[in-house]
Amino acid sequence: MEAEPRPDQPVNDYQSELSLISNAMVRLYKVRFGRGPTRAKSAYADDDTLVCTLRDSLTPAEKSMVRMGEHQRLRDLRMFLQYASEPEFREAVEQITGRTVEAFVSGIDTVNDVACELFYLEPVQAAVQATDEPGG
Repeated sequence: MEAEPRPDQPVNDYQSELSLISNAMVRLYKVRFGRGPTRAKSAYADDDTLVCTLRDSLTPAEKSMVRMGEHQRLRDLRMFLQYASEPEFREAVEQITGRTVEAFVSGIDTVNDVACELFYLEPVQAAVQATDEPGG
Protein backbone atom coordinates (compact mmCIF):
# COMPACT_ATOMS: atom_id res chain seq x y z
CA MET A 1 0.00 0.00 0.00
CA GLU A 2 1.36 3.41 -0.96
CA ALA A 3 1.38 6.12 1.66
CA GLU A 4 -0.83 9.12 1.06
CA PRO A 5 0.60 12.60 0.51
CA ARG A 6 0.53 14.89 3.49
CA PRO A 7 -2.47 17.24 3.35
CA ASP A 8 -0.20 20.29 3.00
CA GLN A 9 1.78 18.87 0.10
CA PRO A 10 0.90 18.29 -3.58
CA VAL A 11 1.36 14.70 -4.83
CA ASN A 12 4.34 15.49 -7.10
CA ASP A 13 6.14 17.35 -4.31
CA TYR A 14 5.41 14.48 -1.94
CA GLN A 15 6.86 11.88 -4.31
CA SER A 16 9.87 14.08 -5.02
CA GLU A 17 10.45 14.57 -1.29
CA LEU A 18 10.44 10.81 -0.67
CA SER A 19 12.82 10.23 -3.58
CA LEU A 20 15.15 12.93 -2.26
CA ILE A 21 15.11 11.32 1.19
CA SER A 22 15.87 7.86 -0.24
CA ASN A 23 18.71 9.29 -2.33
CA ALA A 24 20.10 11.14 0.70
CA MET A 25 20.09 7.93 2.75
CA VAL A 26 21.93 6.06 -0.02
CA ARG A 27 24.55 8.83 -0.20
CA LEU A 28 25.00 8.89 3.57
CA TYR A 29 25.43 5.13 3.72
CA LYS A 30 28.01 5.26 0.94
CA VAL A 31 30.00 8.05 2.60
CA ARG A 32 29.65 6.88 6.22
CA PHE A 33 29.80 3.09 5.78
CA GLY A 34 31.75 2.66 2.53
CA ARG A 35 28.90 1.19 0.53
CA GLY A 36 25.44 2.39 -0.34
CA PRO A 37 22.38 0.14 -0.47
CA THR A 38 21.23 -1.08 -3.88
CA ARG A 39 17.57 -0.41 -3.04
CA ALA A 40 16.04 2.30 -0.90
CA LYS A 41 12.47 3.35 -0.31
CA SER A 42 11.03 6.03 1.92
CA ALA A 43 7.42 6.42 2.97
CA TYR A 44 5.33 8.11 5.62
CA ALA A 45 3.86 5.64 8.11
CA ASP A 46 1.65 8.48 9.32
CA ASP A 47 1.76 12.28 9.17
CA ASP A 48 4.76 12.51 11.47
CA THR A 49 6.64 9.21 11.01
CA LEU A 50 9.03 8.68 8.14
CA VAL A 51 10.34 5.18 7.38
CA CYS A 52 13.39 4.63 5.17
CA THR A 53 14.05 1.00 4.19
CA LEU A 54 17.48 0.21 2.74
CA ARG A 55 18.35 -3.16 1.21
CA ASP A 56 21.68 -4.72 0.34
CA SER A 57 23.88 -2.31 2.27
CA LEU A 58 26.37 -4.66 3.93
CA THR A 59 30.02 -4.16 3.02
CA PRO A 60 32.21 -7.13 2.01
CA ALA A 61 33.72 -7.18 5.52
CA GLU A 62 30.24 -7.17 7.09
CA LYS A 63 29.16 -10.01 4.77
CA SER A 64 32.17 -11.98 6.04
CA MET A 65 30.93 -11.43 9.58
CA VAL A 66 27.53 -12.85 8.53
CA ARG A 67 29.22 -15.94 7.03
CA MET A 68 31.09 -16.41 10.33
CA GLY A 69 27.81 -16.20 12.24
CA GLU A 70 28.79 -12.95 13.98
CA HIS A 71 25.33 -11.38 13.69
CA GLN A 72 25.26 -9.74 17.12
CA ARG A 73 28.76 -8.33 16.70
CA LEU A 74 27.73 -6.98 13.28
CA ARG A 75 24.51 -5.44 14.68
CA ASP A 76 26.53 -3.81 17.46
CA LEU A 77 29.08 -2.44 14.98
CA ARG A 78 26.47 -1.17 12.54
CA MET A 79 24.38 0.41 15.31
CA PHE A 80 27.47 2.16 16.62
CA LEU A 81 28.23 3.56 13.15
CA GLN A 82 24.63 4.50 12.40
CA TYR A 83 24.16 6.37 15.67
CA ALA A 84 27.56 8.04 15.28
CA SER A 85 26.12 9.40 12.01
CA GLU A 86 22.81 10.46 13.56
CA PRO A 87 23.41 14.21 13.11
CA GLU A 88 23.91 13.73 9.35
CA PHE A 89 20.79 11.55 9.05
CA ARG A 90 18.69 14.09 10.97
CA GLU A 91 20.08 17.04 9.02
CA ALA A 92 19.30 15.46 5.65
CA VAL A 93 15.69 14.74 6.60
CA GLU A 94 15.19 18.17 8.19
CA GLN A 95 16.56 19.96 5.11
CA ILE A 96 14.36 17.97 2.73
CA THR A 97 11.14 18.00 4.76
CA GLY A 98 11.55 21.39 6.42
CA ARG A 99 10.52 19.75 9.69
CA THR A 100 12.39 19.04 12.91
CA VAL A 101 13.31 15.42 13.64
CA GLU A 102 12.20 14.77 17.22
CA ALA A 103 13.51 11.20 17.41
CA PHE A 104 15.67 8.87 15.34
CA VAL A 105 15.65 5.05 15.48
CA SER A 106 17.94 2.84 13.43
CA GLY A 107 17.92 -0.90 12.95
CA ILE A 108 19.27 -3.71 10.80
CA ASP A 109 18.38 -7.30 9.98
CA THR A 110 21.80 -8.85 9.35
CA VAL A 111 20.37 -12.12 8.00
CA ASN A 112 18.37 -10.46 5.20
CA ASP A 113 20.55 -7.35 4.77
CA VAL A 114 17.73 -4.89 5.40
CA ALA A 115 18.25 -1.68 7.34
CA CYS A 116 15.65 0.77 8.53
CA GLU A 117 15.91 4.40 9.55
CA LEU A 118 12.89 5.84 11.35
CA PHE A 119 12.39 9.54 11.78
CA TYR A 120 9.76 10.88 14.13
CA LEU A 121 9.02 14.41 12.98
CA GLU A 122 7.69 17.29 15.00
CA PRO A 123 3.95 17.27 14.39
CA VAL A 124 2.85 19.82 11.81
CA GLN A 125 0.28 21.21 14.26
CA ALA A 126 3.01 21.85 16.88
CA ALA A 127 5.20 23.59 14.32
CA VAL A 128 2.33 25.86 13.23
CA GLN A 129 1.43 26.73 16.84
CA ALA A 130 5.07 27.59 17.66
CA THR A 131 5.21 30.14 14.82
CA ASP A 132 1.82 31.61 15.78
CA GLU A 133 2.82 32.29 19.39
CA PRO A 134 4.12 35.72 20.32
CA GLY A 135 7.88 35.85 19.86
CA GLY A 136 7.78 32.53 17.86
